[in-house]
Amino acid sequence: MEGAIPSTRIAVVTGGNKGIGLEVCRQLAGAGVTVVLTARDKTRGTAAVEKLREVGLSDVIFHQLEITDASSIARLADFLKTRFGKLDILVNNAAIIGGVEYVQDPDDSSLTSEEKFSGMDMLQRLDWLSNAILETYDDAREGLQTNYYGTKRVIEALLPLLQASYDGRIVNVSSGWGLLSLINNEELRQELDDVEKLTEERLDEIINTFLNDLKAGKLEAHGWPVHCTAYKVSKVTMNAYSRILARRHPELRINCAHPGYVNTDMTIHSGLLTPEEGASNLVKVALLPEGGPTGAFFDHGQEAPFV
Repeated sequence: MEGAIPSTRIAVVTGGNKGIGLEVCRQLAGAGVTVVLTARDKTRGTAAVEKLREVGLSDVIFHQLEITDASSIARLADFLKTRFGKLDILVNNAAIIGGVEYVQDPDDSSLTSEEKFSGMDMLQRLDWLSNAILETYDDAREGLQTNYYGTKRVIEALLPLLQASYDGRIVNVSSGWGLLSLINNEELRQELDDVEKLTEERLDEIINTFLNDLKAGKLEAHGWPVHCTAYKVSKVTMNAYSRILARRHPELRINCAHPGYVNTDMTIHSGLLTPEEGASNLVKVALLPEGGPTGAFFDHGQEAPFV
């Protein structure tokens, strides 16, 4: 369809007001993409857009979005349909780390992040992060409602607009904590990896089983991750859903991307990469050449296994 390609691509970035999301907006806008920056909080989202406009990125628009609120998602879809009639890129960045309580060690509360993590390698920092987080059942449910079901509902609502694009693509922000190797149940791991047979209904059942096991104190016995467990399960299941979706919609590019271990509020500033570096690993996937891979996992911008 030569000659039918519109000059400007439209992107939506969820959770775009700070950290990695804000940097994704900055880098996409810098690449000539018109960006709809979304955030739950109107004041913070508007301030983020102003920050980008101050550095000359004028093609950035704010729209409020709470990904757990169906009416908020519907308003965004209506806005995009009326304003643009299509969507070219959807970056699903909005997430919470399982709805957790951070356990702050009083001995190191006065230290800067740089002082606290000086001398620690990545595995030591990840171990620290795992032990600094206390999960509850209710917060685990909230984490899955946001990271898995919220993201899924955004995709479902915006799918017709992505299909109206000549080259629609979705980047679901994943994690090294979303790999199948974290599931210590061989049968379940194989089932999650068998995307030809896996269904959305089965994913719902797996999530419900996980929550029941969490409530019953049977996580370790049944092969679930023990630390940051809801966040990990939300990313494992979102990876699986992305692969199901990519098979169902071969006309789209639907991929998962791990930005790396980034220094943000979510990692309690324990990460090794800057938000700019993490965002560039996502933008690279968002702007892959036409006809590139779909249903794939990218780690630091390079295609990698889901396991």
